[in-house]
Amino acid sequence: MLASRFGAAAVAIMCAASAPAFADDTLKKLGQFQSTGAPGEIPQVEQGGKKAENLRAIAPKIKVPDGFKVELYAIVPDARHMAVGTNVGVVFVGTRKTKAWAVTDRDGDDVADEVKEFAPSIKKSNPNGMCFTPDGFLYMAEHNRVLLFPAAEFFYESPDVAVEVIAEQLIPKAEESFNHGARACVVGPDDKLYIPLGQPFNVPPKDKLPLYDEQGMSGIIRMDRDGKNREVFALGVRNSVGLAFNPKNGELWFTDNQVDGMGDDIPPGELNRATKAGQNFGFPWYGGGMVRTKEYQGEQPPADAVKPEIEFAAHAADLGMRFYTGEQFPEKYRGGIFVAEHGSWNRKKPVGARIMFVTLKADGSADKAEVFADGWLDDKTGRYLGRPVDVAVALDGSLLVSDDLSGAIWRISYKD
Repeated sequence: MLASRFGAAAVAIMCAASAPAFADDTLKKLGQFQSTGAPGEIPQVEQGGKKAENLRAIAPKIKVPDGFKVELYAIVPDARHMAVGTNVGVVFVGTRKTKAWAVTDRDGDDVADEVKEFAPSIKKSNPNGMCFTPDGFLYMAEHNRVLLFPAAEFFYESPDVAVEVIAEQLIPKAEESFNHGARACVVGPDDKLYIPLGQPFNVPPKDKLPLYDEQGMSGIIRMDRDGKNREVFALGVRNSVGLAFNPKNGELWFTDNQVDGMGDDIPPGELNRATKAGQNFGFPWYGGGMVRTKEYQGEQPPADAVKPEIEFAAHAADLGMRFYTGEQFPEKYRGGIFVAEHGSWNRKKPVGARIMFVTLKADGSADKAEVFADGWLDDKTGRYLGRPVDVAVALDGSLLVSDDLSGAIWRISYKD
């Protein structure tokens, strides 16, 4: 455990008013943490120069509906999943490398002034997942560990931060793999932490299924905010890297990346809805949608396997997703779902690298999907100008899009 040089008392004053019992327990521990003695300088990312100029030249190539505008918000190396602070709007950004970032727009001009490495004194491994609790606690989901930062948005400018390891191991060490190892996370209305666990195979061998079912690999797990009472919430999920709760009814939605090597146009990517705990979403019997895998063709799939709400283009790599909770966009978009498609890697004609939008019906089920922002993939050359990973709603209602290829965060805004 590490400690902030600002002291436990300051943390307690800022957080105790809204913190639950768990938060109080965590804050009491801060005074026992040991300082890392990290130096005062924090690595920063230059926001100007040729890099910024080249990225700004991409923005006009991104096609969006009338009234919307795409601009460069920040240069953020390897930018992946994002969590937006609710106090001053600091954007915490994960990566699949060894660093995480804190992005700040200090002067309120809708362009980041400062991108600093977040918690550089802590050694990280694939810190992809970032998510906030309603009372301002930040979780970082690494490949095989979960960290909790009780006051990230207040003390992000210190190299020496308060942190607690709440889950030392998500999967058995023998199952660790960079393949399908990027975690996402979200805190549910039940005040539990939800994390999808992708399994490391394209299609897992049958002898692995008992272990994976037990661990929640090829599934989604949940636990108390302090890491206790871990349980498997859903199975039959190949590799989800994006999930969010519908704020209207508390149902969990998530993307899923489906089996490679089955052909250019099969199987589809998925957007799924979990209406209760214990559901199975069909993998590995189904490779995506209702397309059966060769490896499990002769096996009986679960009779109650849940079909996807939306089937996306095959191999478009649907990753981060978010319900639009802002008010800046027109009424059509409020309460709908934005999904980031990273783009294909094993398709003769590439597809994806865009933002999709999904409308919902009155009963809470999906209605239809449409392209919202497109152009990071040059259709003529097949070259990627960027690869969207995640979407997040900024405090002003604009939409932030992370891009790990160009190392950027884009801002999509609307004006009549």
